[in-house]
Amino acid sequence: MTTGLIWSAVIVYLIVGLGVAFLSRGKTTNGAGVDMSGYFLGNRQMNGFVSALSYSATTYSAFMMVGLAGLTYAGGVGAFGFEIVYFAGVSLVAIFGPKFWAVGKRFGYVTPSEMLGHRYGDRKVAVATAIASCLFLIPYAAVQLAGVGYLLAGMSGGAISFTTGVVVSTVLAILFSYIAGIRSVMWTDSLQALFMIVASTLVALLVVHSLGGFAELFDTLATEHPASLTVPGPGLFSFTTFLGLTIPWFFFSLSNPQVSQRLFMPASLKSMRQMLIGFLIFGFLYTVVSVLWGFSALVAFPDLAQSDLATPTLLASEHVPPVLGVIVMVGILAAAVSTIDSIMLTLSSMLSRDVYANIATGASEATQLKVGKWVLPVIAILAFLFAELQLSLIAVLSVAASTGLVVVVPAIIGAFYWKRGTAAGALASIVIGGLVVIALYLSGAKPLGLPAGIWALPVAVALFVIVSLLTRPNRESASEFMTTAGTATSSGGRAAAGESSGISPDGRL
Repeated sequence: MTTGLIWSAVIVYLIVGLGVAFLSRGKTTNGAGVDMSGYFLGNRQMNGFVSALSYSATTYSAFMMVGLAGLTYAGGVGAFGFEIVYFAGVSLVAIFGPKFWAVGKRFGYVTPSEMLGHRYGDRKVAVATAIASCLFLIPYAAVQLAGVGYLLAGMSGGAISFTTGVVVSTVLAILFSYIAGIRSVMWTDSLQALFMIVASTLVALLVVHSLGGFAELFDTLATEHPASLTVPGPGLFSFTTFLGLTIPWFFFSLSNPQVSQRLFMPASLKSMRQMLIGFLIFGFLYTVVSVLWGFSALVAFPDLAQSDLATPTLLASEHVPPVLGVIVMVGILAAAVSTIDSIMLTLSSMLSRDVYANIATGASEATQLKVGKWVLPVIAILAFLFAELQLSLIAVLSVAASTGLVVVVPAIIGAFYWKRGTAAGALASIVIGGLVVIALYLSGAKPLGLPAGIWALPVAVALFVIVSLLTRPNRESASEFMTTAGTATSSGGRAAAGESSGISPDGRL
């Protein structure tokens, strides 16, 4: 595939994406009266269709078509099981989504960390959660940049360097984020999600056909790579490795703030339900397609030096016409950019809202927003530097980031279901639990032979429960918070209009 064709496709994508981003601008996200809610949450007025596509594009990033395909190439059918466990974890959105939405509307939360700080009655909880999120999400943002780097380098046969690909995706992410905040990101996400699913599915079917069809593909796998179709597979997965990867992944929808922040954005609970249903349909199709890519690459190119090159090599091969290959390439580029957009916006909102505003007490919304915009390129540069390290498998690095974030889960669940939970317990689970995860990864230690992905959650739960039992809870904030959260499920979805929910149209109980 020629570099001219690749760059032409990137330029067309840039023009179309920027056009959609500019058209999405509105008074709530661009202008003198814009506030934090308008810029980072789209003024809480996102409809179900746009929310579903944006949620899908944010969640299914370069990890899927590059990372999951590479994981399938290296680990066989276990990669499909790994992703299905994540898919099952999306059921948590059905439980917690309405609760996030109700308390966000009632108390005006902009970030999940702000929600925890208010629920536990201590700003230090918000600060600790925001810092922990930055610490673990920047590597995950770097994964998206690295995915584009591998993609462009692989498809061009090295004519486009890894670093050039990383620079391209970094610049695109900054541009889309700056134009109109989350509103431009969600509309460009919607365009990108449709492009991702249609292009990748059609070309995957074409590749399978070129390899002789589904029957021939799986016959070849069974004959030449039988371990790829069995559990535990050709050597990447063991039972403990599988658990270490899947436990943090199951809680991804709660632990990752760029995802949970989306639960504040729908215009109504009906829109949230539409978002969830749309996401489940999209996610299942994209998972199957990504696994098919991995298996197809294993049949076509069984001796790749690096499994993350499975998709780029396949796209650049004779099995895919150049024009179709470059279309899928743009779809993967779009997926990566949409995810890093969301991560950048979420982290910048947390740093300005939960760190800066709690240090510089009395900072106005306008000042917080200004700080948030200044932080955006800083986050992008840090992710760029991390991506340049080219560490490990993309899929494994993604899960390592989620392992660090899973220590926040006990505090989130406790916020909605355990009045006895305390600020000290939340701080202990997030700070000490996060340090334990970092120590395990840096040292390579596996206590009792178990990886960090297995230890992170039970350690955080134990810290949260024990310290909470030894300290005094803030019963006033807990009671008000939990009462509001309960209205979301008890009202049968009518809370959006303030009917039968205890919430008036202006957000007051």
